[in-house]
Amino acid sequence: MTGENYRGEEIFGIDKKLLKSEEKAVFDLRSLYKKYGYLPYNMSKFEEYELYIRNKDFLVSDRIITFNDTNGKLMALKPDVTLSIIKNGEDEAGSKQKVYYNENVYRVSETTKRYKEIMQTGLECIGDIDDYDVTEVILLAAESLEKISPNGDFVLEISHLGILLGVVEQINGSENFIKRATEFVSMKNMHDLKRLCDEYEVSEEDYEKICVFITSYGERKKVLENLKDICKGSAEESYAQLCELSSMIDSAQRKFSDRIIFDFSVVNDMNYYNSIAFRGFIDGISDGVLSGGRYDKLMKKMGRKSSAIGFAVYTHLLEQLRTEKDGFDVDVLLVYDDVDDKSEVRNEVEKIISSGKTVSAQKTENTTLRYREKIVFGEGK
Repeated sequence: MTGENYRGEEIFGIDKKLLKSEEKAVFDLRSLYKKYGYLPYNMSKFEEYELYIRNKDFLVSDRIITFNDTNGKLMALKPDVTLSIIKNGEDEAGSKQKVYYNENVYRVSETTKRYKEIMQTGLECIGDIDDYDVTEVILLAAESLEKISPNGDFVLEISHLGILLGVVEQINGSENFIKRATEFVSMKNMHDLKRLCDEYEVSEEDYEKICVFITSYGERKKVLENLKDICKGSAEESYAQLCELSSMIDSAQRKFSDRIIFDFSVVNDMNYYNSIAFRGFIDGISDGVLSGGRYDKLMKKMGRKSSAIGFAVYTHLLEQLRTEKDGFDVDVLLVYDDVDDKSEVRNEVEKIISSGKTVSAQKTENTTLRYREKIVFGEGK
């Protein structure tokens, strides 16, 4: 089913109001991505276990469901989509592979600690990517959030790992210091960051430089102004990239551009991600519903020479949104009894439906159904 089959408030003649939040989101997002030339990507539900164990640091969890194939190979129900797309693609000079997907992945739930089937919808842009592609993906991420939010209210937070790493490495090149400092930045934990800096005999001036990444977030121009004086040396080029990205977002003149902000607490795995990283939130759900970034390091680790950027929308989280906003299950409760003519009852049901209302025919009004109106069959005749 592609975006071609999406028509306004109906999908194949089905009223969108009848769909769950996550089901509506899938159709809306497919239609959006197809407009920008992203093609559907379908894959098997499982891959060889070796693919995931080699890249377990990239995964949310290393607990993977495995089984033996008929040829003896150890297979796994896929806990991630991106790895499969990279593995099955090829580098081609000057070209870009643009794909979108709607797949289920299998992970351990953070709340129940049991395996859960999780629905994801997302896209990947892989190949000879440039500033245009990065901006396009960022804007598509923002528009995705707008489409799946009940009232269009969202925030997309962006950081640049090159800037953060560039500044921290200049202060202290210790691998442990860099790792812990970036963790404290992601947690906005100035107290433990201070203790770390004291432990490594970092000057007060340099400590305050790192603190800028914690205290500077929100409106993009303001954040860039705060970062300007500390982005020296290896961080300068990354700072220029972030300035260019912000300028291109503004030039797109999207109505939601003010909800695309900078926040350096967005720190994805630096073994795989580089430069741009981002996450998205919508009104009504406390968890992030979108996550992505540029992952050239992962491409290189998997033997690919090209670059890549993409994101995933965790559509299973949309179950938390209320599907029925008006609080009613049906418009009409039609009550009849055993002596009533069943053909006439059926005709009455069809009459109500043809008027554009939903109806449930029951033999009693003592039901848990929430209804707008009750009609007792035969009354008034």
